[in-house]
Amino acid sequence: MDALEKCYEEMGGDYKGVLGRLMKEERIIRFLIKFKNDNMLHTLEEALNEKQWEEAFRAAHSIKGVCANLGISQLEASSSDLTEALRDGEPKEDIAPLLGKVREDYELTMKVLDALE
Repeated sequence: MDALEKCYEEMGGDYKGVLGRLMKEERIIRFLIKFKNDNMLHTLEEALNEKQWEEAFRAAHSIKGVCANLGISQLEASSSDLTEALRDGEPKEDIAPLLGKVREDYELTMKVLDALE
């Protein structure tokens, strides 16, 4: 198992799926580095702190979409749950546990990506 495949295993990702889409490990690594350097979690948390629900929805949706394309399955799932909670604007439920899970998965992903470089 090579380093990239191990990285995907550690972060609960779909290595074979992303390799099928992007075709080359170099391309995957390039996009993972872009993802790592784009602090989407900060944007999400800022919007939530300011109760900008539409902006928070877009940020959560962006994380979900990028993770879907890059095969980062665990973070995709948690950000999808948060996206759905924000879909209709101000959430009807306490989203703290959902945000906590996104944060946990995001931090794990960043830790694994740090080791990849």
